[in-house]
Amino acid sequence: MIDKPHKNILILSDPPSAPGYMPRVRYLCEYLVRNGYQVTWITEEYQPLLFEHSYSIISIPMYSGGIVDWAIKTIWTLLTNWHNRAFGYKVLNLKSINKEWDLVLCSTFSDFPLIAAQQISEQLNIPLLCDIRDLYEQVDNSQYQYKHKSWWLMPFRKIYNSIHINQRNKVLRKADAITAISPWHAKFIRQFNPNTHLVYNGFDDKQFYPEDIKTDKFTITYIGNLYDWQLPALQRVKQVIKELNLPIQLDIHHPTHNSIPHDLLGDAIRRSGIMLVLTSPETHGMLTTKFYEALGCEKPILCVPSDNGALAELIEHTNAGIATDDQWQIKTFIIEKYNEWKKSGYTHQKTRYRSDFSREAQSQQIEDIIQQLLLKHTT
Repeated sequence: MIDKPHKNILILSDPPSAPGYMPRVRYLCEYLVRNGYQVTWITEEYQPLLFEHSYSIISIPMYSGGIVDWAIKTIWTLLTNWHNRAFGYKVLNLKSINKEWDLVLCSTFSDFPLIAAQQISEQLNIPLLCDIRDLYEQVDNSQYQYKHKSWWLMPFRKIYNSIHINQRNKVLRKADAITAISPWHAKFIRQFNPNTHLVYNGFDDKQFYPEDIKTDKFTITYIGNLYDWQLPALQRVKQVIKELNLPIQLDIHHPTHNSIPHDLLGDAIRRSGIMLVLTSPETHGMLTTKFYEALGCEKPILCVPSDNGALAELIEHTNAGIATDDQWQIKTFIIEKYNEWKKSGYTHQKTRYRSDFSREAQSQQIEDIIQQLLLKHTT
C-alpha cells in the first residue's frame, strides 16, 4: 500500500461552472483529502467558485475578458495549441504553492487541459491519469461540445474537430491510465490506450437520498441542459400528457429557465412524481448525472426515447424506471406512477444495486487506480 498521507495529487480540469461545479471532481477531491492525500485543484478562471471545499483550488485567468482577445487566442490555439501550452506554463510557474506533486490527474470533456497535464507529467516525471468525462464522437456533429461554448465554430467543425481530436488522442496514447464514464466511452478509448478503466458517474448520498414526501400535485420533472437533439423527445412527452388528460404538471428546469440551486436539487427530485431523462439513439454512452441523482433519491425515471445502449441498460439493471420510445409504454408508465401518487401522495422506485453508483464508490475506484500508478512509479 502507498503511504497516502505523504502523497500530493495535482488535479487539472476545464473550468467548473454553476450550478454543479463539476461534482465528479469535487467529490473526488474531498474523498482524497479525507483519506490522507494532499490535493491541489488548478483550473481556468471562469466563474466564482461558490462552494465549500477542504482543499486548495487555484483559478488561472487565460483571457482578458474582451471578445477580441478571446477570438484571437481561440484562433491562435487552433494553430499552435496556445491554450494548453500557456496553461501548463502558468501552472508550473505558480509561486507560493508546493509543486512536489506525485501524480497529475486531468479531468476533462475535451482536449483542454490534457496537453498541459502531459507537459507537467513529463517535466516532473510523475504519472498521468486522464479522466475523460465526454467525447466529441458521442453525438453526431459534436452538437454537445459546441453547445458548451464553441457554437460559433459550427461552420468549421470538421477542421476544428480534426485538430482537437488529434491532440486529444496523442495524449491518451501516452497516459499512464485513463478512466471513462460509460462502457461505450471505455471501449472507444481503449483503441488508443488499453489501460482504460470504466468508472461511472454517481450521486452524492448526502444530498441525493430517498425520502417519501407527500405532495399536493403530480409532477414530471426535467432538470438539465436542453439540446436541439432532445427537443423531439420533449415534445413527445408533452403530447402524451395532453392525451392523458390528467392533472399532471410538467416542470422544466435548465440553466436559462427556471433553474434550481444545486443545494436544492435533492429536495426537488424527492418531491417529483417522475424524473424525465431525454436522450436519443444517435448519442453514444451518455449517462446524464440526473439519472444517477434520481437513482440516489429512488424516484422513477422515464427515459425517452431509449438510447438502445448504456443508459437503457443501467435503468434496467438498477430497476430505476423505463427507457422506451413506445407511446403505449410511456402512457402506461405515467399512469402507473400517477396512480401510485394518488394513493400514497408520493412515488418511490425500489431500485437495485443503488450503492454501486454513489460518488463514494466511484472515488474508491479512482483511488485504487491512483495507488496502482504510484506503486508502479516507485518500484
